[in-house]
Amino acid sequence: MLTSLDRVPLGTPDDLALAVDRLAGVAATLARRIQRGGLDEALGASAGTNSDGDAQKALDVIADDAFRAAMAGAGVRFYASEEQETVVALDPEGTLALAIDPLDGSSNIDTNVSIGTIFGLYPAAATPEASFLRPGRDLRAAGYAIFGPQCALVVSVGDAPVKYVLDPDTGRFRLLGPLPVLPPESSEYAINASNYRHWEAPIRAYIDDRVAGAEGPAGRNFNMRWIASLVAETHRILTRGGIFLYPGDARPGYRAGRLRLVYECAPIAFLVEKAGGRATDGVDPVLDAIPGQLHARIPFVFGSANKVARVATYHDLPAAETSALFGKRGLFRSPQ
Repeated sequence: MLTSLDRVPLGTPDDLALAVDRLAGVAATLARRIQRGGLDEALGASAGTNSDGDAQKALDVIADDAFRAAMAGAGVRFYASEEQETVVALDPEGTLALAIDPLDGSSNIDTNVSIGTIFGLYPAAATPEASFLRPGRDLRAAGYAIFGPQCALVVSVGDAPVKYVLDPDTGRFRLLGPLPVLPPESSEYAINASNYRHWEAPIRAYIDDRVAGAEGPAGRNFNMRWIASLVAETHRILTRGGIFLYPGDARPGYRAGRLRLVYECAPIAFLVEKAGGRATDGVDPVLDAIPGQLHARIPFVFGSANKVARVATYHDLPAAETSALFGKRGLFRSPQ
């Protein structure tokens, strides 16, 4: 019996329905706790670093503990979290392997900006390595919860993503229905422009042309967005289109990007493709990438399909066109 969702999409297998319902239950509890942040506890307080060297906040640890505990008896054999160095074995008879970023965007906790949870459910294999070191196309389901002005849950069990909204009066998520197909056109792009000097030439050229606006080869004006929360960026793009870029760059530790493939990029890429968009490492599909280790990183570009495809073409430009500013891009004459 579902306790946190009012219903699941038609055709959802029982094991996925139970796991997603448990995930939703934790999200509902966290939403309430976040609403009371600062009244009862300092959720943004430092809690050390995780195994990958990233700073942890108190809410990172709280969320990880809550999701791991909720998966007991939910058919999850293996639990892989950004906050855990290795995979945690749960139910030996479970059919699923859960990859999760329990609290995405934790640097935004104290600023009251949207944060969230990202998850992907794989079929469990005999070993942790076989369960998670595989292409994202093997995912059976993926989704995220976003804690913002409303708490929403977006999930795909292989079909178009559906959206739930947490009803604060009942504490349960109500299904609103499928998301619309990702809009093909948008004037928005998301990137951390402060890293411009570290990017490779194709990314600089692409952004130069967005900044050039109507006077550049795209022939139209654009707006830049940057929230520093992958869940919030994803929710905006699934709602109204656009493109998100977190490329690799020349800084130590950033050459392969900064976002994790297993529990951040692959689940988001799964959702974006199911919504009619594309997700790549700048050139190749993220869902085809096979991680070499649990915490592997990858450059990440996703959003409206035509815009993501356009980024890939910049990697084919001759050096003279990627090193110059926006003045001439002979291959690009139609607005994108």
